[in-house]
Amino acid sequence: MALQEYAGAIVLEVDGKEVEVIDLNVNTKTGRKLVKTMNKTGRAKGFAKGIAEYDLSITVAIPLSGDLDWEAIEGAKLTIYPASNGGQRESYLDCFTTEVGEKYSVDNEARRDLKVQALRKVKE
Repeated sequence: MALQEYAGAIVLEVDGKEVEVIDLNVNTKTGRKLVKTMNKTGRAKGFAKGIAEYDLSITVAIPLSGDLDWEAIEGAKLTIYPASNGGQRESYLDCFTTEVGEKYSVDNEARRDLKVQALRKVKE
């Protein structure tokens, strides 16, 4: 039996600049909605298509110099790709920040928590 390789660490680029990522969570809302109808079976029979939403929660290390102006990001391209060779890249287009926070603790480096939304997702 051959060993299976799985996705590991990723690299995040914002408009071509690599960012030191600690944690990344991507949530996709499909936009589909249940359509309830009155029928003798007493159950829903389908769904309506809607508009997809892409929400990214990103935690990055805060550098002493050269940090991005995260609050000002509008229309950015975020590209995620595996740190090892052979994986497929995913890009989130027309991204904008909705929340920016900072976190400091005794045991860890200073961190910035970001909430970003994207209008489109493409596989490259």
